[in-house]
Order: sequence, then C-alpha cells, then structure tokens
Amino acid sequence: MSARIIFHMAPAERWTMWPAHEPYVPAEFAVDGFVHCTEGEELMVRVANALYRGTPGDFVLLVIDVERLTVPVRWERPAGTPLAPLFPHIYGPINPEAIVEVRRIERDVDGAFLL
Repeated sequence: MSARIIFHMAPAERWTMWPAHEPYVPAEFAVDGFVHCTEGEELMVRVANALYRGTPGDFVLLVIDVERLTVPVRWERPAGTPLAPLFPHIYGPINPEAIVEVRRIERDVDGAFLL
C-alpha cells in the first residue's frame, strides 16, 4: 500500500531557520488555525503560481506522508468556493517524522514556479 502524500510550500528562509527536531508551524497558522496543503504536484504548482508568483524569495516543498502525521488532516474546500477541489488542511504542527522529503522549488526568470 502506497503512502498518501500531500505538499506544503514554505519560505526557504523560515524552513532553514526552524529547529529540525521541532514540529513545523507556518507563520499563517496563527491566523488560519491550520496548515494549507495540496495533493498532487500539478495542483501545488497551479496554486503556487496563483498565490505566490509575485512573492520574492526561495521556497521549499515539504513532502508529507499523511499516515505519519500526529494531528488531524481534513480535506476541505476553500471558503466561498463551492466548486473548488478539496484541499488537505493539517490541524496542528507538522511533526518532523511526517516530512519524508524537502525539495527546493524551482522558478523561472519571471518568478513562475515549475514542476
């Protein structure tokens, strides 16, 4: 049985400064109450380009095994978008054991995120 994998995009600077042994919490967690994620690399790139293309800086992609998370995950639609796909939302910090890979996200010269 293969793992169910989801992705979380994080600013590289925040990720590299975060203590490796501590559960990761994105800055937006305090406001949103959950960690935004996507399922599928193509959807992750579409969302990244829609929301963060104009945001300068490097980003990393946290590859997360849902079965290894120690907090709940719910698949939900973004507020006010009844026809949008379901997105995985992690309701708590991401424990280090659930992160199976960290990738640098490549960008083109115009700032677009690439697969």
